[in-house]
Parts: sequence; C-alpha cells; structure tokens
Amino acid sequence: MNNKDNRHGYFFFWVLLSVMFLGMPVAFALLFAPGVSLFLEGKEAFYLLLTQRLYNGIDSFPLMAIPFFMLAGEVMNRSGITLSLVQVSQAFIGHFRGGLAQINILSSMLFAGLSGSAVADCSALGKMLIPAMEKNGYSRRFAAAVTAASSIIGPIIPPSGIMILYAFVMNVSVGGLFAAGIIPGILVGTSLMVMTWYLSKKRGYAVAAEKATYKERGKAVKKAFWPLMTPVILLGGILSGIFTPTEAAAVAAAYALVISFMTKTMSFKSLPDLFYETAKSSAVILFLVGSAVAFSAVISLSGAPQKVAGFMVSLTSDPLMLLLLINILLLIVGMFLDAGPAILILGPILGPIVTQFGVDPLHFAIVMCVNLTVGLATPPMGLVLFVAASVSGEKVERISREMLPYLAMHLLVIVLITYIPAITMTLPRMLGFA
Repeated sequence: MNNKDNRHGYFFFWVLLSVMFLGMPVAFALLFAPGVSLFLEGKEAFYLLLTQRLYNGIDSFPLMAIPFFMLAGEVMNRSGITLSLVQVSQAFIGHFRGGLAQINILSSMLFAGLSGSAVADCSALGKMLIPAMEKNGYSRRFAAAVTAASSIIGPIIPPSGIMILYAFVMNVSVGGLFAAGIIPGILVGTSLMVMTWYLSKKRGYAVAAEKATYKERGKAVKKAFWPLMTPVILLGGILSGIFTPTEAAAVAAAYALVISFMTKTMSFKSLPDLFYETAKSSAVILFLVGSAVAFSAVISLSGAPQKVAGFMVSLTSDPLMLLLLINILLLIVGMFLDAGPAILILGPILGPIVTQFGVDPLHFAIVMCVNLTVGLATPPMGLVLFVAASVSGEKVERISREMLPYLAMHLLVIVLITYIPAITMTLPRMLGFA
C-alpha cells in the first residue's frame, strides 16, 4: 500500500479529532468524519452501509439493558435510598479516622452495585456528603476530591453500562465482564480508603461518630436491606444463568420501583417525569452506540486496525510492554474523551491486537474499562470532575490538585490488574466464563 493510501486510511481520524475539538458532539462527529472521508474518496455508495450500521447498532436486545439499568439507577437516586446506604456505611466505619471521607468511599462502593454510573454516584453522594464533610472540618476541595475519586467505582463494580457497551462491541460475555469487575472494583475502593486513612492521620481529620453498637449496625442494615439486595439478586441471577443481563436489568428496574413504593419514597405522579428523563438519557447513549458501530464499519473498510496492529508490533513483540503502551494511550485518551465513546472507538482496534499477543479478552476488557473510567476523574476533561465542581462550588483546578494522591492509587490498581491477571480472571474462571 502506497503513502497516499495510508493517508486516506487515516484521514477520517483527523476529521474526527478536528470536529470534536471544534465542539461537535461525539455521536455526530462519529458519523460526520467517515461521511466526509467517503465523499472525498468518491465512495458515496458506502453511505447506505453507514446508515444501515447506524440502525443495526441500536437494534440489539443486549443493549436494552442500558435503559433498564439507567431507570433502576434513577429510581434508586430519587427514592432516597442513597441516604440509607450512607447510614449503613456510617454504622460500620464512621468511627475510623477521617470517618466521613471513609463513609463517602464505602457508600460509593455500595451505590455502584445499584446504579453503575459514576456521574449519578458523584451527584447523589456529593450533594449529601460534601456539605456534611465541610461542616465536620474537611476542606471543601478535599471533600469534592474524595467524592470524585470514589465515584469512578460506579462503572467498575457491576452492573456497569460501559461493560455492557464493551461486551456488545467486542462480543464478549457480559456476565464474565461483571464477574471480572468485582475484585478490581473492591481493590479500587480499598486503596482509596487506605490513602484516606493516611491523609486523615497526617492532617488530623476527626472521626465521624462514636463506634456504633451491634444493635445500631443491625438497625442500619435492616433499613437498607432491600436496596442492598439489588446487586445480590442481579449478579446472582446473571452468574447462575437464571436470567440474561438484559432480563436482569428489567428485573432491577422493576425491583427498584417496588422498593420505592413499599417505602413510600416515590408516588405514581412522579413516574411520567422519571420515564421521560430515562428515555431521554437512553436515547443519547443508544444513538452514540449506533454512530460508533457505523464508525467501526468504516474503520474496518479502511484497514486501520491492521495498520495500528502493524505499528504496535513494530514497536515491541513483548506482551507486557505492549500492555504498558496501550495503558499510556488509554490514559491520554481518557483525559479528553468519555469512557463510553472511547470504548466504542478504540475497542475494535485494540482488542484484536492484544488477543494476537495471547492476552485474554476478558482480562483486557477490564484493563480498558478501568483505565478509561479513571479518565472520568482526570483533568482536563474528566466529566466527574465537572460534576464534583458543580455540586461543591469549588474550582476544577483545585479539586484536581487535591485528587493527585487518589489518582496515584488509581494508577497503582491499573498496574496491578494489568500485570497480575489473577486479580481479574480468578472469579470468571471459577464461574466458568473463562
């Protein structure tokens, strides 16, 4: 292939980057870039392929899990369940040094099993805990930093929207991905709690409350029992094969509605607005998925994956070094691009490359998902950072500086799950997914 062909093969990437830099929404940029490239190359006949792939990318039963999980998370958020999770966390770890910060992190881990969304986690817990932490002697920027750093656990501990996207694009098991994400998610939360303990001891932060009695802990667990059963029902059903991830998402949505009506925290009057907001958010994500599938079709036609694979192989033939290079690439991409679009664009390119080097698809899937999720809390374009700034009223730059110790913990976890596959693969192997 001559140099002119190579330039054409990469042209739509430059168009994509240019229009995104100018502010075009990602979903439209994913269609505009290949459209311009095909026009300039005189291949307008492929426009039909582009539109077909756009529709086919949305018309998928597995993707129905996304709106159902979003509905479940929205119900959980609106029905005040977040408060009961915070109370459980306080009952068990509120007496530790830096107790409120620790409660923030543990609440994020519990909330992750309900919503699977970093943004929902940051918004719901931030509104509640950032003011409380400030009143308890923490600086506002530290409270915002802890909230942002811990909220990325949301898409790692299942259920996870980005794992469903990855599974759809790369044809891997959703159940396997969910199983593979549990231990890394707990590892992220534990590492953040260790760093919080160190910073709290160094800065002299107070405990949140006296040590709760077993009776008080039992009361807190009893109050939050039904919400806490959500991840047990979902993961138990999926991993045991009782229902598919899409069916599990529908069960989660119905279960969340039943809980909210049982506890009288929601009324039937609120349902139309709830369904409308969920439908609107789901439409945005599904249109993005369809655009990414259409974009991936043009990538395949251009031969770009083979070119990138050839370039990577020319740099190194060592799988460990290849994973290091890919992690660096993902970290950079995550600073500017949301996790969902990044997975949809880069998954079809990078997945086949690492498979050629003998890396298990499930292992790489978790590495990619965790890495890009960390990008949600990484400047300059981390979405979670802007949510934390909005909730706290603190500047993004100040939150970013305060987050540096936590970002170091995130990077440590990425290194561990990259080079110690057992962290990710043990549970899926035990359950027969790998």
